[in-house]
Amino acid sequence: MPENRMLDDVDQQLVHALQISPRAPWSLVSDVLGIDAVTAARRWQRLVDSGAAWVSAAPGTGMSGQGKGCLAFVEVDCVSGALLDVARAFTALPYVATVEHVTGDRDLILTVMLEDVGTLSRWVVGQLDTMAGVRSSRTHVAGAVFTEGSRWRLRALDPRQAERIARELPAAEPAGDPDALDRKLTVALSVDARASYTALAQDCGSTPDTVRRRVRRLFASRVVQARCEVSRPLSDWPIAVIVWAQLPPDQITEAAQRISSMREVRLCAGVTGRHNLMVAAWSRSVEDAQRFEAELVRTAPKLVVGDRSIALWPMKLSGHLLDQNGFRTGMVPVNPWDVDTGMER
Repeated sequence: MPENRMLDDVDQQLVHALQISPRAPWSLVSDVLGIDAVTAARRWQRLVDSGAAWVSAAPGTGMSGQGKGCLAFVEVDCVSGALLDVARAFTALPYVATVEHVTGDRDLILTVMLEDVGTLSRWVVGQLDTMAGVRSSRTHVAGAVFTEGSRWRLRALDPRQAERIARELPAAEPAGDPDALDRKLTVALSVDARASYTALAQDCGSTPDTVRRRVRRLFASRVVQARCEVSRPLSDWPIAVIVWAQLPPDQITEAAQRISSMREVRLCAGVTGRHNLMVAAWSRSVEDAQRFEAELVRTAPKLVVGDRSIALWPMKLSGHLLDQNGFRTGMVPVNPWDVDTGMER
């Protein structure tokens, strides 16, 4: 796909449909879009093959809400001339879900997913801080995640179409304690969240019927969250901005809920550290990113912006590797349980 080509109307509707229901059958998608199922599947495969769009999955809020996971954002400063080597080393790690080269007072921002804060601490001390080319780092543990990338929408469908797709989603259910099969499925789904039950069963050593039940439960409980991604330059939102802010502690939840409803916002999470809120958004331009910051303050008048960055190169997004134009080139399965901390327990 030429880098300057935008998605046509049907492509945008197709992506929006899969953002709502990433595993929706082609029969349903084709019915909603008014095209035949073969055409829908062929269009999607073209987008996947070109790196323009893809469906992935990662451990979700259902797991962290049960105290069974740790999400952290890590700022990394690199030794001069070592940035690319350091970034590539991080992209190879299965528990580093996202790697971004950014502007401002840090070189890289990592999204790290691990079992617990103890494992995070051992990894920071035993691996991160001793890695060649790393000059310093700062770790922010996420608390409440008010919204994240799986909830962002292209908004190409009309309300009736969107409701028709959403109607087929499984009802929410409480999260259970993930076992070995759940973990294997989580890793396999991170590669392709639309993989067939038969393929998942073969990969994970189970049966299609068992896998069907488990996958449905994992998504319904948000232990695993799937997302349909689109190459940012093809979405009319080519600039990614990250904002760190401070709010009075008793106003974080209310303000964050308002912020999460903003069109551009992809992530809004409470964090520890110098600031207590982190917001990531997509903007139409650098100028629009500045407007977005002003809109944040209007939305939450007590919010004080402490720092901001623009992503120059999102090198890895939820396990998927991206080129400098934002197109998918490969992936590293997301696996929070596959970590060498370099330290004994």
